[in-house]
Amino acid sequence: MQTSTQEEIRLAAARNHEAHWRRWGPYLSDRQWGTVREDYSHNGAAWDYFTHDQARSRAYRWGEDGIAGISDNHQRLCFAIALWNGEDSILKERIFGLTGTEGNHGEDVKDYYFYLDSTPTHSYMKALYKYPQSAFPYEKLVTENQSRNRLQPEFELLDTGIFDENRYFDVFVEYAKNSTEDILIQINVANRGPETKTLHLLPTLWFRNTWSWNGDTNKPHLKQVNSGNSWQIIEASHPTLGNRWLYCQTSTEILFTENETNNQRLFGSPNTSAYVKDGINDYIVSGNKQAVNPEKFGTKAAPHYVLTVGAGETQTIKLRLSDIPNLFEPFNSEFDAIFLNRKQEADAFYQRITPFPLSADMRNVQRQAFAGMLWSKQFYHYILENWLKGDRNTPPPPPERQEGRNHEWFHLYNEDILSMPDKWEYPWFAAWDLAFHTIPLAIIDPDFAKYQLDVLTREWYMHPNGQIPAYEWKFSDVNPPVHAWATWRIYKIEQKIYGKSDRQFLERVFQKLMLNFTWWVNRKDAEGNNVFQGGFLGLDNIGVFDRSATLPTGGHIDQSDGTSWMGMYCLNMLAISLELATTNPVYEDIATKFFEHFLYIADAMNKIGELEASLWNEQDGFYYDVLHLAEKQITLKVRSMVGLIPLFAIETLEPETINLLPGFKSRLEWFIKNRPDLRQNVACMETKGIGARRLLAIVSRDKLKSILQKMLDENEFFSPHGIRALSKFHSEHPYIFDVDGSQFRVDYEPAESSSGLFGGNSNWRGPVWFPVNFLLIESLQKFHHYLGDNFLLECPTGSGKMMTLWEVASELSQRLIRIFLQNSAAQRPVYGNTQKFQTDPHWRDLILFYEYFHGDNGAGIGASHQTGWTGLVAKLIQQFGEYEAQNQDPEIDRKGQEIALV
Repeated sequence: MQTSTQEEIRLAAARNHEAHWRRWGPYLSDRQWGTVREDYSHNGAAWDYFTHDQARSRAYRWGEDGIAGISDNHQRLCFAIALWNGEDSILKERIFGLTGTEGNHGEDVKDYYFYLDSTPTHSYMKALYKYPQSAFPYEKLVTENQSRNRLQPEFELLDTGIFDENRYFDVFVEYAKNSTEDILIQINVANRGPETKTLHLLPTLWFRNTWSWNGDTNKPHLKQVNSGNSWQIIEASHPTLGNRWLYCQTSTEILFTENETNNQRLFGSPNTSAYVKDGINDYIVSGNKQAVNPEKFGTKAAPHYVLTVGAGETQTIKLRLSDIPNLFEPFNSEFDAIFLNRKQEADAFYQRITPFPLSADMRNVQRQAFAGMLWSKQFYHYILENWLKGDRNTPPPPPERQEGRNHEWFHLYNEDILSMPDKWEYPWFAAWDLAFHTIPLAIIDPDFAKYQLDVLTREWYMHPNGQIPAYEWKFSDVNPPVHAWATWRIYKIEQKIYGKSDRQFLERVFQKLMLNFTWWVNRKDAEGNNVFQGGFLGLDNIGVFDRSATLPTGGHIDQSDGTSWMGMYCLNMLAISLELATTNPVYEDIATKFFEHFLYIADAMNKIGELEASLWNEQDGFYYDVLHLAEKQITLKVRSMVGLIPLFAIETLEPETINLLPGFKSRLEWFIKNRPDLRQNVACMETKGIGARRLLAIVSRDKLKSILQKMLDENEFFSPHGIRALSKFHSEHPYIFDVDGSQFRVDYEPAESSSGLFGGNSNWRGPVWFPVNFLLIESLQKFHHYLGDNFLLECPTGSGKMMTLWEVASELSQRLIRIFLQNSAAQRPVYGNTQKFQTDPHWRDLILFYEYFHGDNGAGIGASHQTGWTGLVAKLIQQFGEYEAQNQDPEIDRKGQEIALV
């Protein structure tokens, strides 16, 4: 057994409740303004109700944001940096971007910032913010993007020329924990420009405002206390957190104000406090000496450092947030030693996680992917009942809200550290995104990964009817049911890497998912024939119509993807129940239930209906959605991911498992013998494959060949950087559907969407998306697990090169990884033609993990910090390194257990 690293020891202490190593972490949002939970408007216009311009002056109700900041796990006390270059009209206290209505492709962050490193306990963290030395072009970014149409690219901060001649500061923020409550902070400011420049640095400590809303909370306070010869101290006192002290290297001054709304500026009404949230901003930028409290007391405070930094020079400021009063020498040599130790421990931990031979570039990409996953944790607070009713000390919400957004989720009570898709563009949990987040997280912190899946099924999240909340913009939206898949995957990952089988977790989540499965069956099978709808199912604009809205044709759509997701859901639940049945025979009956349900779904997917319209199109050899009208059914022949998702519904049954469960085995054999009507439409349930295992799948061997012929065609789905969400076939052959003189069409669009459907910031009509590509890789590996090396096909189609399905999966995995790696020309496809990122030594090794990728050249598109599901690349790299080290076909181990994506 390998010796545990120091980080693993910390994780174990946290797991056993011996030390609260996760109490402090990067739990601030990158954007709290413009969110649904801060929106108290009558019409749900969240972007307009609480704007970026208001954010510096208006107290937040439900959370806090900041740059490279931290907070405790209930976000009582917060710390982040603020900056001023002497040119900006406001302090740089938060990340800026365009709202959904300002951007020509929806909301879009404009600042450049990078999550460089973090351990799971946040014992060491590092982030980078690039701050221009000229005035930040807020207005230009808005007006230029507003003037562009959806066929033009977004206008980015680099496009303004503000980084020309490297006239900017690199501001590195690092944290190292000496103990759970003693946090060392180091800020390095590097002037990358050609001239000496001055930077005002204001590391800011503040309390989240919990006292203004109902008047029933004791107000915390900050105050300056006795200091040493070379440091100053801010004391923080909170009624539940207790006392903390921020030790600061001696600054020009420490400024104090209150984290309370400036009503005078925003609404023209009197302030309730003499000092308000933007007091430090007004003092620094406007020179208003009355804006801060001379008594050195408040709920928001910052030491003010005026740094004159020469060209190419770096200056360092040290701070320390601690529960220890009267530290004798807070910044002695021990400070530097602790930082060095934590960095080395982080290196040792990640070497333990991925001990395989990887290139330095690949290891850098993986490390930053893990860092992005960990920095994307956020304190998410949202109590629907209080939000709907309003607070005692604020005006009552408009009556429209009682029947407006999310009103039916009255039970929801969120106050947790959750993994966000992107803490600026999507600073709220999203159910199906979160399932994918847990896969890479399970490699480094299975406890946190399990908690994410567990908490969404708890009664304060899950609706009493069994629905899992989608996301705050509309909790009732329907996302693909991937929760069971993720639960099973992280159970297996923890089992393999850490040797632990957490059956209690598996059983607890499984029980709740039974409720969710029932909700799906009752709500999304319109005619009770095991063909499912579900709406857009996370694929936004992939269809001819908005699949979440009333169809212009009337009727409904029988969805190939909706039905396939449910087939996959059945098989995931079957796999879990079979595992649980090995120690509790009661689960054999439940396994049989899911086995039978899957047979009915697979049968419905593949048979010809009464009106001769099937989801499977024999002529094209592909699955399509079917428009179901009163008098007829119409096949919607769009070659998209919708037709590939049936591949996801696959599971192999190992003979060892079947033989351990006589009740289930008996029922399985009965179906094989007595229900040929169902058996014929299920892929090879009867024939035993490699290792005498059996296969349950929607897609048969013949259908698999037909589908993969298209999927692996580089003129259709197979791009140099993964599987496109829509076939390139539609670039010359758009799908057009006429309804009463109105034309609906689907064209191949490899980059941003040309329409405003779903806000226009997402596009499933050509780009490459990591989550579905990841599931395709897993499905190919499972098919190979059953079919073995004798099943070969051409990859790419037309190349003459024959591959096993394992080799196809490996090729797809490597194409995805190569999005982020430097190619032979030292260019990273993710950055396209952005030369600053391709050639500048201070940019080229910084990795952004975009929401999706250009279908032809692999350039990153959409949310730029969506490490969430794009962080799956960390798992692909780990798998790549493991199998390279083995230097053998890693199909299965000799016990027949899958190790493909475990």
